[in-house]
Amino acid sequence: MIDWSGQAKKLNTFIRPQTFPIGVKMVESADGFPEKTRRPVKDMGFQSTVCVAMAMARKYGWTVGITKEDNMCPVAALFYGWSDTEDQEERSLFNFLRAMKYGRDDGAVAEMLASAKKFRLEKGKFSGIVFSPLELGRIEPDLVMVFCNSAQLMRLVHAATRENGISLTSTFSGRFGACNEGVLQTLKTHQAKVVLPGNGDRVWGMVQDDELIFTFPADWLDTIVEGLEATHQAGVRYPIPIDVRHPPNFPPQLDVKA
Repeated sequence: MIDWSGQAKKLNTFIRPQTFPIGVKMVESADGFPEKTRRPVKDMGFQSTVCVAMAMARKYGWTVGITKEDNMCPVAALFYGWSDTEDQEERSLFNFLRAMKYGRDDGAVAEMLASAKKFRLEKGKFSGIVFSPLELGRIEPDLVMVFCNSAQLMRLVHAATRENGISLTSTFSGRFGACNEGVLQTLKTHQAKVVLPGNGDRVWGMVQDDELIFTFPADWLDTIVEGLEATHQAGVRYPIPIDVRHPPNFPPQLDVKA
């Protein structure tokens, strides 16, 4: 049994993220949400999105559950199997990508949509998703998400590749980042992923310019923490221990006498 709270505290010690590492769990019904789960419609009075639910969990420390009824994002409706009108949702998404000029022509847009749909869930397989700070230990997560800067990401990749030495591979499109390439890609592949947040993550999910996302299957957590601890003890650490143990190299205009 993984000690979710204890291992989350070690994650915080070794990489010091600015927001809570969050656990993510797919549920077959809202009955699978733990106690103290906040729901957008029921508890906040409005529909919301998957990326906003992530933001609430990692920035506020809340446990947030979202279902078809709570969701207002057509991307999540299509990819999470919550849509009653899949053909209409696909046409709408295709038209959006074309209108925003993401693709040079219809062929490019069709390829974008086909690539994104590789990670979609079967219709009706899961009715909801819950995000919760890992250190609360409220859920048995399917995967873990850490929002981090590039140096923290480097340390997490060190840890994820230490076991077998195999480099990570990830998919980057700049579209449908956290909800699709983050959550669904990781669920489908059962592999750790580096995720490039999309525009929607930034506009609505409050992802900052210096943030990337690292996702990994929850059963990798012990291995990740072990890898962080081993490399930390060897001297590869965060914050990065920059080299300042030498006299400064002043410009000649600064007349400094030895």
